[in-house]
Amino acid sequence: MITRRSMLTAASAVGLLPMMPAIVRADDMPGVTATEIRIGNTMPYSGPASAYGTIGKAIAAMFRMYNDDGGFAGRKVTFISYDDGYSPPKTVEQVRRLIEEDKVAAMFAPLGTPTNSATVRYINARKVPDLFLATGADKWGDYKQHPWVIGWQPSYVVEAQVYAKYIEKEKPDAKIGILYQNDDFGKDYLTGVRDILKDKYDKLVTTASYEVTDATIDSQLTSLRTAGVQVLMTIASPKFAAQSIRGVASMGWKPLHILSGVSVSVGAVMQPAGPEHGIGIVSSAYLKDPTDPRWDNDAGMKQWRAFMAKYYPDGDVKDGGNVSAFGLTYTMAQVLKQCGNDLSRPNMMKQATSLKNVEVPVLLPGIAINTSATNYRPIRQLQLMRWTGKTWDLFGDIISGEAA
Repeated sequence: MITRRSMLTAASAVGLLPMMPAIVRADDMPGVTATEIRIGNTMPYSGPASAYGTIGKAIAAMFRMYNDDGGFAGRKVTFISYDDGYSPPKTVEQVRRLIEEDKVAAMFAPLGTPTNSATVRYINARKVPDLFLATGADKWGDYKQHPWVIGWQPSYVVEAQVYAKYIEKEKPDAKIGILYQNDDFGKDYLTGVRDILKDKYDKLVTTASYEVTDATIDSQLTSLRTAGVQVLMTIASPKFAAQSIRGVASMGWKPLHILSGVSVSVGAVMQPAGPEHGIGIVSSAYLKDPTDPRWDNDAGMKQWRAFMAKYYPDGDVKDGGNVSAFGLTYTMAQVLKQCGNDLSRPNMMKQATSLKNVEVPVLLPGIAINTSATNYRPIRQLQLMRWTGKTWDLFGDIISGEAA
């Protein structure tokens, strides 16, 4: 079991390569020895966003799988993941511990917009690669402001633009209510909706925010319903997303309900909320849904299920977070493979920003990973989907937002 300051240790691999050549000195590669690569991470194993903790556990399991396969360039990855409780001050403490005490070579997939916002300047100042953050905040694509930090999933701004276009088509001139987390995560969605509605935004949109420390969001939902909202956008982490779905149902309110893509987990959100309460909710995806029968015979999802059965049998196979962890770590494995024997921090960053049409088994068909020195948004597309009461049903085409 993972406790508040616990550490997960595991490893990754893609095949054995020759011993490190003399031109790459050990002093140039902190966190790397002839047999080990140290990779750091922070994750909310406790606190208001603890539903995401399974992502860290699944990442650790992925590295164990790669490790059993031989490691990268003959080295095995030691994955050190600390609990930050989704608390920015705690994140700062844990990241400093990882970099200054544990001497990690790089950070990988730390979760959360407010938590990563608290460490981005420090990590950039130390020139430590911070790869594939588990947050879609638009700012992680800003290679000029923080060149050592790169995101992975589609930008929240792009996602919001897609929703706004859908609303314009389905409910033109409808009154829109946006319930959002009061930080950069939530505010990115306001930006994306404004990008599409433009001058109509102030006329059509009513907002209500919540803090991650709030116990409930009942008052916010009541205020939005009272305002005559016809389209509700819930931009929330799993705990509050489930509350929103239950709250809307208990009020007998029937708006067109749109849910942020980070909170579509069947196990962590839809089931706790009551699957029947969410019928008709619209969201978006870039990953294959483990509950969707259309992927039962899909080669990529068979690969994922085999991984879960062998390396993370206690994990919930209905939780999309475990699919996300697979995709994240698969991408990181490609970076380590491309690094070869040069696992210096500059080369690790160079390879992370030199990914070309990487096909990840759990991404939706037609979506691939691409990065460059001026493209820090590896995934730029998504597809809309609707909750049926049992699973998420994809509809429409693969689309991109305007900021992509």
